[in-house]
Amino acid sequence: MNTFPAILGALCVYAIAYRYYSAFIAAKVLALDDRRTTPAHTFEDGHNYVPSPKLVLFGHHFAAIAGAGPLVGPTLAAQFGFAPGFLWILIGAVLAGCVHDFMVLVASFRHGGRSLAEIARTEIGRFAGLVAMLAVLFILLVTLAGLGIVVVNALANSPWGVFTIAMTIPIGIFMGLYMFKSTPGQIKVAVPSAIGVLLLIAAVVGGRWIAMTPFAAHLTFSPHQITMLMAIYGFVASVLPVWFLLEPRDYLSTYVKLGTIAILVVGVIVVHPDIKFPAVTQFIHGGGPIIKGKLFPFLFVTIACGAISGFHSLVGSGTTPKMLDKETDARFIGYGAMVAESLVAVLSLVAACSLFPGDYFAINVPPDIFAKLGMHSVNLNMFSAEVGENLAGRTGGAVSLAVGMAQIFRGLPGMARLMGYWYHYAIMFEALFILTTIDTGTRVARYVLQELLGKVHTPFANAKWLPGNLVTTTLVVVGWGYLIYTGSISTLWPLFGTGNQLLATIALAVSTTFLINMGKAKYAWITALPMLFVGVTTLTAGVLSIENIFWPLTKVPGKVFTGYLDSVLMATFVVGVILVLIDAARRCWMTLHGAPIPKQAFGPPVVDGQIRMGCC
Repeated sequence: MNTFPAILGALCVYAIAYRYYSAFIAAKVLALDDRRTTPAHTFEDGHNYVPSPKLVLFGHHFAAIAGAGPLVGPTLAAQFGFAPGFLWILIGAVLAGCVHDFMVLVASFRHGGRSLAEIARTEIGRFAGLVAMLAVLFILLVTLAGLGIVVVNALANSPWGVFTIAMTIPIGIFMGLYMFKSTPGQIKVAVPSAIGVLLLIAAVVGGRWIAMTPFAAHLTFSPHQITMLMAIYGFVASVLPVWFLLEPRDYLSTYVKLGTIAILVVGVIVVHPDIKFPAVTQFIHGGGPIIKGKLFPFLFVTIACGAISGFHSLVGSGTTPKMLDKETDARFIGYGAMVAESLVAVLSLVAACSLFPGDYFAINVPPDIFAKLGMHSVNLNMFSAEVGENLAGRTGGAVSLAVGMAQIFRGLPGMARLMGYWYHYAIMFEALFILTTIDTGTRVARYVLQELLGKVHTPFANAKWLPGNLVTTTLVVVGWGYLIYTGSISTLWPLFGTGNQLLATIALAVSTTFLINMGKAKYAWITALPMLFVGVTTLTAGVLSIENIFWPLTKVPGKVFTGYLDSVLMATFVVGVILVLIDAARRCWMTLHGAPIPKQAFGPPVVDGQIRMGCC
């Protein structure tokens, strides 16, 4: 099967959905109006609430939501074949994921930039808000761990990759100072962006030279060491002002991400590699070496980001709504960024399925397990020689994806001898996706934990209180760092995928209640139908994960505590989501039957062409 028709079809679906469906939601359902003042202006403080240009904020938002999920999820799901993942990515994104992101972003800035848990408390009730806050916090920690372990496996024992990623930090700081502080009262974008991209390319090229010098020994770290370094980075990035490192680095990484996506689209069109995987494999019935379950329901939790992701609701109700300049920017940033991420997922699936199945499985499963599959690698030894690293048994999906991407890039004119550079560029591309999610996710988790602790000790609720920032950030980093340190891709990815989709179910339930409370009940199907589908598939996957993946670990020596911990976490997620769904249904039923609408903050509505103030 040739890849060109698949890519062309995907682009057409995205264009039609954005042009018509997102416009319908923006105009009819949400009635976005630039005459309303966004929280970025109302609460502007130069630290968290910062009005930002639409393109800059798109870059920050896209970089924050596009973590390992759209890269690794489709790569791992290739185990089931090309067709199931391709269809779920397209349909799930335009009808569920993009709607989810758009709705949560609008609900948040209409509530003053508050978190998803605070919106749930306002729209549904105190109980739902508390349960949602606890569920969000635990699911977020698991999500960060699931994303983080991918970059750990990719950068371990790779001095070239470590050098390139490390250089993005000073480059990002330089860009932040240039963009926001070089000229008082002005935000510069073009010059620092151009310089940042050139420096990043130099870091990729320079990484090869560094890897060939004795200094490479100082950049060669074990997986545990990479985990510790990533935890330190997450702590520092979360505490610093958003303009200093987070926003410019995310903006820089967006150039890399969107540029790479564009090159990959061109590469697929020019090289038009064949899909070497069948439409479906024998593993759709279970028994696969990577995903321990059947196509239903595990496809829908393996491919989370790229189709629909609950983590996006934390970004959409975390940093992004505090920086939105105008209401109408929400369509481009909320719906549009998810369209871009879904395209990343399609390209990741294409790159993975362009490998021979023998090479794909040889990279993604341990050698002893691969030996039992009855398969043989085809080009793996050649790939290992060209990139300068042993690629066999590099589980987690990141390495096989980088090989697939590099193979496509190598087919472009004049690129035949640059397989090694393209491979490490792809590793950097993946690591940037993940690390920008780690720093933003840590900051969002800090907000959630501060809100929760603020109910016990009031100063914690003040986002500007430095001791509170330090304490909560430390707790968050220790939480996800411990899970990475003691986990593996086989345990963390199912926990991440299922928890992530359960969080999406909560966000869609809150969004549905938000619409009904706002008097838009006739449009509630927009969020209610995706909520029902994602809820059913994910709750099923959660129960099966406990039964078939986590609980059996309690009988394995050395894995007993991990088995109990993962089982308890998953059971907590499932129970928490069910409680929120019940409470949301109660609130919607009450509203539809004439009960007083709870106090809310939709923003001043437009009446007869004027903004009516004081309604909230």
